Amino acid sequence: MRLTRRGVLAGLVAGTGVPSIFRAEAAETGRVPVAVSARPIAAFEPRNPEKMRFGQLVFRSGLVLSGSHDRFGGLSGLWRGAGGDLVAVTDNGFWLTAKLASREGRLTGIEDAQLAPILGASGRPLHRSRYYDTESLCIADGVAYMGVERTHDVLRFDWAGEGVMARARLVPVPREVKRLPDNRGLEAIGVVPVGQPLAGSIVAIAERSGSDDEPTLGVILGGRQPGLFKVARHDGFDITDLAFLPNGDMLLLERWYRTLRGVGMRIRRVPAASLRVGALLDGPTLIQADLGQEIDNMEGLAVHQEGSKTVLTLISDDNFSFLQRTVLLEFELG
Repeated sequence: MRLTRRGVLAGLVAGTGVPSIFRAEAAETGRVPVAVSARPIAAFEPRNPEKMRFGQLVFRSGLVLSGSHDRFGGLSGLWRGAGGDLVAVTDNGFWLTAKLASREGRLTGIEDAQLAPILGASGRPLHRSRYYDTESLCIADGVAYMGVERTHDVLRFDWAGEGVMARARLVPVPREVKRLPDNRGLEAIGVVPVGQPLAGSIVAIAERSGSDDEPTLGVILGGRQPGLFKVARHDGFDITDLAFLPNGDMLLLERWYRTLRGVGMRIRRVPAASLRVGALLDGPTLIQADLGQEIDNMEGLAVHQEGSKTVLTLISDDNFSFLQRTVLLEFELG
């Protein structure tokens, strides 16, 4: 363990009096509270602050987040429940649990944030194993499912029974999934909702399994009709997450990035009836944004209901880089 000036300052600035490098060691073995500051995003498109509708979505609010712990960041998978509960995973093997605070329908901050290592089957933290590259998350019926890039695995956790102390269990995947490119693995995961022919099945999709705009690989795990499918790709966008609407339609979060040209975000809506083994999935665009709007490297998507309103929450992966931001956005499907 090497103590650095940056580590000392980060801990003292957070008001804990404990250097963050020591608190990082504590995070190896259990929950660690994290102070998270939140700067409100007043307008999704700063040059047009009165604009609220973007495609088929209505902007509600947003936050730019920064945490007091060295492990805070790299948020690549997201789940959100009723009452403001939020669970996210970092792309280096940690849980983030928190509560979102709001006022008059707008997000104001994040409270009770804690980091904890994701545990493997033996109880050893995933970040100390080959399963460290955790990229996608969903929670359904008390079970958390996670996609792991590089090893191309799906893990399940008894979330309702054990929360962040739950240990990973492998979900078997077809051999085609294990052959995905090294850094183009399972970036999106979800569970088909009740009322659908494939209800309860896990759906996972690779970021990109070919070159250019070649369709990418998806897999249906469990249920009555497991197997493979493809997702059409357009305009250089890669898949970064998915979430299901209550009617079974699937939302696909996509990202476009080019050095010196910036980053883009898009969400497509795939009809429920098209999800089946052997299909080539595609659908219309709900929203598309670039650096003219308040986005970053958007990698996490969650859907929840507030009465009759369908709310989409998105989060960005800052890659632990001072050049990027952790952006949390909230939209309503209008």
